[in-house]
Amino acid sequence: MGSDLNTLRFTPIQSFVDSSFFAKLARLKLEKFKLDSSTQYICGFQTRPSKLNKFDDIPTLALDEQSFVEEEIGKDSIANDRLITSGSITNLNTIEEFKAISKQDLLHSWGEDLYQQIMANDTFEYKIFQSFKVLSYSDLKKYKFYYWVSFPTLQSSWTILERNDVIDSGIQQDIDSQTKYLNGQFYQLREGRLDTQIEDSSNTELVPTFVFLDSCLSQSKRPSAQLKNYLFYLAKKKGYSEIKVIVYRNNAASFSLKLKLQECPDPWKVVGWERTSQGKLGPKLADLGLLSDPTQLASQAVDLNLKLMKWRVAPELDLDIIKQQKVLLLGAGTLGCYVARALLGWGVCNIKFVDSGRVSYSNPVRQPLFNFEDCFSDNGRGMPKASAAANALKKIFPGVNAQGYEIEVPMIGHPITDEQKQGSQYGVLDDLFNQSDVVFLLMDSREARWLPTVMGVAKGKIVINAALGFDSYLVMRHGNISSLEDKSRLGCYFCNDIVAPEDSLSDRTLDQMCTVTRPGAALMASSLAVELLVSILQHPDKSFANAVENNDDRKKHEEKVEKFSKFGACPHQIRGFLNTFSQNKFHIPNYEHCSACSQKVVDQYIQNGWEFVKDCLNNQGYLEELCGLSKVQEEAELAAQQLLEELSFEEKGEIDGEDLDWIN
Repeated sequence: MGSDLNTLRFTPIQSFVDSSFFAKLARLKLEKFKLDSSTQYICGFQTRPSKLNKFDDIPTLALDEQSFVEEEIGKDSIANDRLITSGSITNLNTIEEFKAISKQDLLHSWGEDLYQQIMANDTFEYKIFQSFKVLSYSDLKKYKFYYWVSFPTLQSSWTILERNDVIDSGIQQDIDSQTKYLNGQFYQLREGRLDTQIEDSSNTELVPTFVFLDSCLSQSKRPSAQLKNYLFYLAKKKGYSEIKVIVYRNNAASFSLKLKLQECPDPWKVVGWERTSQGKLGPKLADLGLLSDPTQLASQAVDLNLKLMKWRVAPELDLDIIKQQKVLLLGAGTLGCYVARALLGWGVCNIKFVDSGRVSYSNPVRQPLFNFEDCFSDNGRGMPKASAAANALKKIFPGVNAQGYEIEVPMIGHPITDEQKQGSQYGVLDDLFNQSDVVFLLMDSREARWLPTVMGVAKGKIVINAALGFDSYLVMRHGNISSLEDKSRLGCYFCNDIVAPEDSLSDRTLDQMCTVTRPGAALMASSLAVELLVSILQHPDKSFANAVENNDDRKKHEEKVEKFSKFGACPHQIRGFLNTFSQNKFHIPNYEHCSACSQKVVDQYIQNGWEFVKDCLNNQGYLEELCGLSKVQEEAELAAQQLLEELSFEEKGEIDGEDLDWIN
């Protein structure tokens, strides 16, 4: 037994985990691993001994985004001048589980696996002898990662009998000439050649020489701890008790050792948990929240909530199609503010507001994107609602692309007063429609919804309407036409009307100027409007989806169940009533004489654009004549007159009859 001074000691290996490793782990946790905490294969990287430089003074295992592999790496363990090390990660689901798990039992199980592989092996296969393990927990809400790296190492004790700081120049040249072609770390030296096949001690009477390609250039006379498993193998499997090891380094720090076995415990013992920078046994914490751009963290947090929904509740949910939508909100009042917030929650990042109003003192308590200062900003006039709403969204989530446009939407029943200005504003609105995928109609008046309804049908956009009463609300989607000849579609907001919308804004009293509604109605209508959009986007037919109102409808169409949204029903209209706390779903077909979505109206708009709009606004009766409502009204009046005449005739006959009976 040698003294402690002659006992072979080692330079411990350390891990370097790049932030990209944790970013990839977070993505895999959400998209693939989910609640699966079973072992997953990964790999680590080290610089090849022949490529080491003066900065590689400590043996280091690097982990990055390329560490995640689909399966255990094969025998080819070299890539881009880096040695590939085989490993695995066990990512637990809670911090309590991470703390409670027995680290010693876990290490022992890893040691058992290592022992079985080593004893079954006849060569120094690098990926077996230098395997590593990672135990981790990912706190994806705070973007903190708790992890502990282990390098399972089987123990054997050796005494240094002889040390030589200068190795034979011929041997040095032999090793130099071969290392550039090698992808391993430990070899037996035979007649100047490095061999992976190791002789048993019974086959030779000589003290064998081995070459260890050390993974550091430290001036320390201690070899890397990666030598330990090779020494255990030589003692336990091959039966060697005395050997010579050349610790080769790619500089003048190479040296050789003559070693004698002190002890190889039976049963075997295993160590390997990495120590902290303070030299203590314990896990490490990677707080990427402190290193990352807060905007990026916010984006990741939004994705986290949505992906949790996907893999825990709705695996078929298509989040990408929701996130990609470009949404136009016509109206930045109570409905517009709440709709925008709900869209943010679904990950929609392209939102534009259109509103001609300014923030007033009554707005902030009902409209969550405004605050008190907005009421008197801009020289006391109040901030424009559209731009104030867009700025507020950016403060809530900097990753959103939000813009506001202070324009008036041309309204049916309101003649043109400034053609240049109104024509220009129409042009802006037309461009916004062309740039958008979805349009929400969230204005105060009926006539303001007419032109956007026409444009939505003509341009094939998803249009969703939300309107409020005192204690009621309506949420509906407008039907789209797959071709100009398509008549089998759902109706729009105006399909129940027998007259074209008119001016409802002039000569209004105070109670008519403000939307008088129960405060909760706006939240409910806005939420339903956004959820309806999500159901449309998850439907295989998107905006052409049939109206499904309840489960009975599904049962009637069992053979067509694939046509229903994977995220629930996809109704046409939702009407809610707060006085009875009830909600009903209805659907109506397109009305052939509708003043907004009938074929003649849509065709005229497509052909003439702004000129058609001007005719409708300036010429009272033009729109009703075009769509056929005038004729419907005439026919209705004629039918009513005929009915009155018939009733009058029957009534007269009855009176005459009674008189005759009396006479008789």
